[in-house]
Amino acid sequence: MTFGCRLNTYESEVMRDLAKKADLGDVLVVNTCAVTAEAVRQARQAIRRAKREQPNRKIIVTGCAAQTEARSLGDMNEVDLVIGNDDKLRSSTYQKLSLDVPLNDKVQVNDIMSVRETAGHLIEGMEGRTRAFVQVQNGCDHRCTFCIIPFGRGPSRSVPMGLVVEQIKKLVGNGYLEVVLTGVDITSYGPDLPGAPSLGQLVLQILRHVPDLPRLRISSLDSIEADEALFEAITNLRLMPHMHLYLQSGDDMILKRMKRRHLRADTLEFVEKTRALRPDMVFGADIIAGFPTETEQMFENSLSIISEANLIYTHVFPYSKREGTPAARIPNQVEKSVAKRRAALLRKAGEAQFKAHCASLIGSTQRVLLEKPGIGRTEQYVMVSLEGGQPGEIVTTQISGTSSFGLAGKLVRTAA
Repeated sequence: MTFGCRLNTYESEVMRDLAKKADLGDVLVVNTCAVTAEAVRQARQAIRRAKREQPNRKIIVTGCAAQTEARSLGDMNEVDLVIGNDDKLRSSTYQKLSLDVPLNDKVQVNDIMSVRETAGHLIEGMEGRTRAFVQVQNGCDHRCTFCIIPFGRGPSRSVPMGLVVEQIKKLVGNGYLEVVLTGVDITSYGPDLPGAPSLGQLVLQILRHVPDLPRLRISSLDSIEADEALFEAITNLRLMPHMHLYLQSGDDMILKRMKRRHLRADTLEFVEKTRALRPDMVFGADIIAGFPTETEQMFENSLSIISEANLIYTHVFPYSKREGTPAARIPNQVEKSVAKRRAALLRKAGEAQFKAHCASLIGSTQRVLLEKPGIGRTEQYVMVSLEGGQPGEIVTTQISGTSSFGLAGKLVRTAA
């Protein structure tokens, strides 16, 4: 049972594989998220429900919440074992569990801040998916004032380029047509590796050494860390024209209080430079509403950057106070009702941008990767409904209109 980010999705596949090889039997592994207090609450709720539905099944809890709130999760009667983010990806962990050796403490969580390496876990594919995620990095060395994740993931560490390329070659050999590079802070990729390669250099290596991969995507990135190699990679048409930015706010003072490393102008400059290289590039962004001290004018700056940067996808959420973070100690906290109202306005603005983008595509021809019968996504990540084709195929599609979730189209032919 997986909560949270794309990296968790990838890691759940690794854990599924390790657990099967260890022959653990009927065990539920809950891979939690800790990004907000609500995410932790949802995980607890799901654990209780799972135990009610199958009371005899053993429940193992791991993930970021297991790392940051290990003892409180271990105190739940429904939970049999809590393991940390590092041990959850080690085969030895599951081999020990298969022996059913009694433990002195059901909370088995180490000091994540002492971890210095991230292994390149080779998996055959993603169960039930047509695109595959590949972990290239883990952890984070930054200390944004609102974020608990560095304490759940540990310091930034990178997977060597050769292992990443090997993983992607294997996935392409197994029929995957799209790969998504993922991590906690993937634009910080490389300084811990020999030669200190950058994310841009990694992407160029993948494109060069895996020529049979039709579609490569980058997950969320910190635009202030983009280097010239990444801009060079952007010009390659096999790198999909969709990027999601860790924006968080459109106001400079709030960005400084968040301890972000970019300002509003930096984001707009990155978007402009990228679109000059790839006119079809679209952007999404994370935006927090109601961060402590945010005034109406500061909020308006966040609202206006959605149209100024032409953000097509917006991941908006009201600020969630996380104990243990500096932002939780700021005296001038914004009322929850105000934060929710602002979040709703941000979402409405984002939805308007998305609808306008979809309307602009009517009559165009798009290459669509079919994810399941009748549903696929364009290169710009817009969902399309259409008839025909098989999941896992890339098909050429004539866009005939919009739908409740994106676009509607008609299959023209199989494109790849």
